[in-house]
Amino acid sequence: MRAFKSPRARRRMLVLAVVTPVLALAVGLTLWAMREQVTFFYSPAEAAEARVEPGVMVRLGGLVEEGSVQQADGVVRFSVTDGEAATPVRYEGDLPDLFREGQGVVVQGAFLTDGSFEASEVLAKHDETYMPREVAESLKRRGRWREGEVASNS
Repeated sequence: MRAFKSPRARRRMLVLAVVTPVLALAVGLTLWAMREQVTFFYSPAEAAEARVEPGVMVRLGGLVEEGSVQQADGVVRFSVTDGEAATPVRYEGDLPDLFREGQGVVVQGAFLTDGSFEASEVLAKHDETYMPREVAESLKRRGRWREGEVASNS
């Protein structure tokens, strides 16, 4: 007994046999093309654990470490901490008006071979109680954040 006797059933199987690989190829090419658009988020401790490769674009979030901000010749150096680890950050450009020590911050850029972070963008909080979602979740996971707590020590 033949499995596909009717011409209609054979036609359906042929269409399915052609469409499935084409669809799979289209999805694969789309995902491959988007691979560079994906930016991973890490806290300083998570980045140290993951050993992020130098040059890979990521986001690093936490609190601006107290006493770490230094500015000279348009270059700003500061540390981002999650209470467990701290990462030195270098940024060239204008900081957001709301950038302050002890406040939540997310920096986008890449790690250098020495373990420091070269930021291409700095994102700061927008009011006294806001903490970037990723930063708050990371601090909560590490037991460094309590609901309703303001990131500022003021």
